[in-house]
Amino acid sequence: MNARPMITMSGVTKSFAGTTVLDGIELQIARNRKSVLIGAAASGKSVLMKCLSGIYRPDGGTIEIDGEPVRRAGSRAHTQLMQSVGVLFQQGGLFDGLPVWKNVTFRLLQNQGVSAAEARRIAVEKLAMVNLPEETADLFPAELSGGMQKRVGIARAMAGDPKVLLFDEPTAGLDPITTSIINRLIDECIRETGATVLSITSDMTSARDAYDDLYMLHDGKIVWGGPTAGIEAAGNPYVTQIVEGRSDGPIRYVTDG
Repeated sequence: MNARPMITMSGVTKSFAGTTVLDGIELQIARNRKSVLIGAAASGKSVLMKCLSGIYRPDGGTIEIDGEPVRRAGSRAHTQLMQSVGVLFQQGGLFDGLPVWKNVTFRLLQNQGVSAAEARRIAVEKLAMVNLPEETADLFPAELSGGMQKRVGIARAMAGDPKVLLFDEPTAGLDPITTSIINRLIDECIRETGATVLSITSDMTSARDAYDDLYMLHDGKIVWGGPTAGIEAAGNPYVTQIVEGRSDGPIRYVTDG
């Protein structure tokens, strides 16, 4: 049995204009599990995700996915590694001028030389996995609801059958019913593909109910990690405050007035 983590971050640091955002991140994500990263607003969750996907280069430390180091976006090594990684960006990141099927298979068309006919077939297959009918493939993003755009984003992340899925706020801005549908679809897709998932979310209901493991980011460090079933008894004041949604506690929020 291979116990090597699928994702490893060791001593990862990142600063912007002299402000430290990530301060020696130590994180290991187990294979074939769904993990979620939580933290207060502006705690650096999206920065961590962008470092994982190669969009940002860390100032220090190392990042590995399935034992391979993450390189700067645009390099040949990064392109090869990212073929095994699917990413869902917070705002969807769909190209307005392309039909859905080209959005779903954009990476396959650009980097892997897949024919248009094969790309459309793959797109329809992935859209079906997120319960979108074949005719959706020929629509444009502006013709889709917010929930449908999220589904298309998930289908695109799964194109190429990646080993790792990185989701940035997959249910942000969605109503509770659509959120539940998206979480169920992610779960079903993962069961079919066997992918390892790391999400970041501000939706504590989803974090508690839809993931196997939970990690808490605060002040640039991972301050708690473990099975989501154990967060009620975590005894960590940062986790307790954000899980319970309290304004009082060690996490200080800036308020107006």
